[in-house]
Amino acid sequence: MGGALRIPGPEPSADGGAGAISAAGGLHLHQLRLHAEYGPVVRFQLPGAGVAVSVSDPLLLEDTARLDERPAQLFAFLEPLCEAGNLQVIGAEEHGPWRRVLLEVLAGRPSHERHFGEFVALVEALADRWDRGSGSGSSGTGSPVFLQKELTALSLRMICAYALGGADDGVVEPEKVVDAFEVVLTEYLGRTGRAAEGEEGKADEGMKRAERALSCLRDTVDRVVAVHEDGPRSDRGDRSDLIGALLYAGTSPARIRDTVMVTMLAAHHTTGVAVSWTLHLLGRHPEVAERVTAELDRVLGDRSAPDYGDLRELTYLDMVLKESMRLYPPGPYGARETTEAMVLGADGEYEIPAGTTVFYPFWAVHMNPDHWPEPERFLPERFTPEAVAERPRLAHIPFGFGPRSCEGAGLAAVEAQLMLAVLLKRFRFRAVEGHQVTPVERFVLWAAEDIPMTVTPRAGDRGSTG
Repeated sequence: MGGALRIPGPEPSADGGAGAISAAGGLHLHQLRLHAEYGPVVRFQLPGAGVAVSVSDPLLLEDTARLDERPAQLFAFLEPLCEAGNLQVIGAEEHGPWRRVLLEVLAGRPSHERHFGEFVALVEALADRWDRGSGSGSSGTGSPVFLQKELTALSLRMICAYALGGADDGVVEPEKVVDAFEVVLTEYLGRTGRAAEGEEGKADEGMKRAERALSCLRDTVDRVVAVHEDGPRSDRGDRSDLIGALLYAGTSPARIRDTVMVTMLAAHHTTGVAVSWTLHLLGRHPEVAERVTAELDRVLGDRSAPDYGDLRELTYLDMVLKESMRLYPPGPYGARETTEAMVLGADGEYEIPAGTTVFYPFWAVHMNPDHWPEPERFLPERFTPEAVAERPRLAHIPFGFGPRSCEGAGLAAVEAQLMLAVLLKRFRFRAVEGHQVTPVERFVLWAAEDIPMTVTPRAGDRGSTG
């Protein structure tokens, strides 16, 4: 590691750092401890990457903002989902043009508006089911709703509608797609643990199911592509549609399939988890929830769901969501790799050699007391325009930053705001007494035993019009 060895950190251990991470309760908690003990830049052992350098200060992160390579070994678990090269680690020269196509679609208002009605219908269908007291939770009887299970399933249905469409003309069978993707996600991401536990037989059978499900998903994408190619020229050139934009850019069929798959993976858990943590926090802070519902009543009146244009009027809801993602970032960390030696800090006090994994501990950045006084408190007012202007740009990075930041950040924000607006307009959420909510790592920042909450209609609440 050359100069990086001069960066402070714990002594190396024979197990490659796995024991320290386990003892801390996960990598997200290990990072908090490391930075509390050693400062804003820490050398530590990262399983799968050898020795890495973790940076928790937003001012120092600025020095790394142009890094455009990811450590391939940390993203190798995604390789089975990709036919044309792992999209998370393709080189900067190839990544740049592909990213520009995605940003044109995923970050664009035309794309959001085009799919907004579908999103509203999906969210209201879930709300109707909760209201009827069917499924996994009953608002009428006070039976708990398990938020992560319900809302990640909803977010998957939303991203399927967004990335694939075609349900109205029979090209896509939404439930079949959702079920297939769940199999792919469960089997591919869970295969290492089963092998480590000596359950190779189960792992092999699971891989066969995953391969069948993956084939089903790829066939579905191919059918959607065929519809685009056979449709009118305006459809083929519609760059507010994900597949249409990829076709317009001359993207190969394999890369289109890979892009849809990775988009579904990235969006599946993250949005549902972010909304789940937000409702959990609002259940613990009823005074904040009341202010959110007052804003919803004012902006929406008697309507049960916002129009796309209403979202920009829901300023306090936006602050609540951002503060929730500060406390519980759906993706708790990221990583880059240096291609040449670099130094951090105005005085160059931290030297990092070429080939080093630079680790971004988003949770530790968000809990940095130098930029977030009383960091463990839930205070949406941290995100007033005045408060934001006083902080460094990279103090809040739930979607990452730089040339490898999340292309779907804008779409995710629209989906999350919509979900919260519909659900909070119709329901009150209360924590289940005695249930301990514990954040753990599971590809995202997950609650170990879900987040059960009692959901009751707001109809009849004082001041409610919905």
